[in-house]
Formats: sequence, C-alpha cells, structure tokens
Amino acid sequence: MPDGPDEGSSAAAAPQADPEAVARAICLRLLTMAPKTRAQLAEALRKRDVPDEAARAVLDRFSELGLINDEAFAEAWVDSRHHGRGLAKRALAAELRHRGVDSETVNEAVERLDPDQEAETARRLVDRKLASTRNLDPQTRTRRLAGMLARKGYPSGLAFRVIKEALAEEGLEVEEDYP
Repeated sequence: MPDGPDEGSSAAAAPQADPEAVARAICLRLLTMAPKTRAQLAEALRKRDVPDEAARAVLDRFSELGLINDEAFAEAWVDSRHHGRGLAKRALAAELRHRGVDSETVNEAVERLDPDQEAETARRLVDRKLASTRNLDPQTRTRRLAGMLARKGYPSGLAFRVIKEALAEEGLEVEEDYP
C-alpha cells in the first residue's frame, strides 16, 4: 500500500503543504502531549525535513505567544523532578541541558532550589532506603546509600553528612574516612 494519495486522484494533484503549516501542526501536536523546549521542537522539525526558515518562523511565533517558554519549562522541570524523583541540582542541570535548555536558564532554574530543601530531600531519600539496609554492616549501608544519592546528583559531602546523621539516629557510628 503506497504512503500517500493514489496517483491521478485530486489529492495527488494538490500542491505541497505550506512548510510553515506543517511546522505549526508538528509543534502543536508535540506540545499537546507534553511541554517541550525550543531545542526539542527544532530537532523534531529538522527530523521531519521542515525547511530551517519555516521552522525558525514558527518557533519564533510560538515563543512570542508563550507556547514555547524555556524558562517556564526549566522551572517546572526542576520543581517536578526534585519533588517527584528527589533529584539534586547537578542531575537536574544535566537533564535540562540534555533537553537543549541554555546554560543561563539552567543555572537560574536550579539555583531556585534552596540548599536546605535539597538537604531535606536527601534525608527523605535516605530514610526511605534505610530500612532495606538494616541487616547490612554500616560500611555497606553507607556505600549503598551514598551510591543512591550520587546517582540522583547529590554532592558527596552532603550525602555522607546526611547518611552519618541517619545512622547515628540508629545508634551506629560511621567512620570518618569517607571522601
């Protein structure tokens, strides 16, 4: 089965679609599924062979209308991923850069996270994982908890401080020779 109108039909005789109309349709469809950055939309248009000039015109217009707003996207992403998955500033920044958000916008979004809030989230993550490590020795528990926090982007100093506090609450001493 061919991938278009039947040869000789009135649809086959129709002129090619306006590149800007195609770009608008692609962007609107993608934006109805989930918020996207300008870079993500530009990449989608490039993959669908939309001419650069048409893509730029549509992306500029969508930005003017507020349909594309990388700053709002970055702020919402930070709030959502920090509260939902417990990700730290470093991991959040990496995810935003991967989505094409510029460095200045990334820095502004992650700096909105209060260091006390980040430490509290690390504590909650450790508390949640602590019970599943109770039958292990303190060094193994510390290593596993630190690994979990590292994968979520927490700096080692904060991670070890939070872990040490949590284990101390259980009456366990943690050796001071951690990095």
